[in-house]
Amino acid sequence: MKLHELKPHAGSRKNRKRVGRGPGGTDKTAGRGHKGQKARSGAGKGSFFEGGRSRLIARLPKRGFNNVGTTFEVVNLAQLANIEDATIDRNVLELAGLVRRKNRPVKLLGSGEVTRAVTIHVDAASEGAVKAVEAAGGKVILPEANEAEKAE
Repeated sequence: MKLHELKPHAGSRKNRKRVGRGPGGTDKTAGRGHKGQKARSGAGKGSFFEGGRSRLIARLPKRGFNNVGTTFEVVNLAQLANIEDATIDRNVLELAGLVRRKNRPVKLLGSGEVTRAVTIHVDAASEGAVKAVEAAGGKVILPEANEAEKAE
């Protein structure tokens, strides 16, 4: 058997039913009945409509904590070991594949160790991460620090 000899089994492939195309059972109204909302194109209320009463999601009790704060792209100190540059910013992290979403700020966390002095430009950092970088002889530069320096 060769590729050009392959064919589907007899009867396994059927043409779709072309409704509303002349006599033959589904002609005039195309199986939709006469008039009314369901006869129109794009008709229906949607799968969650419950006849006008409150939706199920609106009736359920709301519990727990809904975090509407900032969601960060997280980078750990251990991940920085693979980067050769002495200065690390968002562009370097993106090229290394550590930061994917462009609309989220970057936060440095202290999981892992830093073995060399590096300058890191991020939007936020944990205290432990800053101490670890400074202990290795490097520094972490945050946007708030830049604005404070410009003000002076």
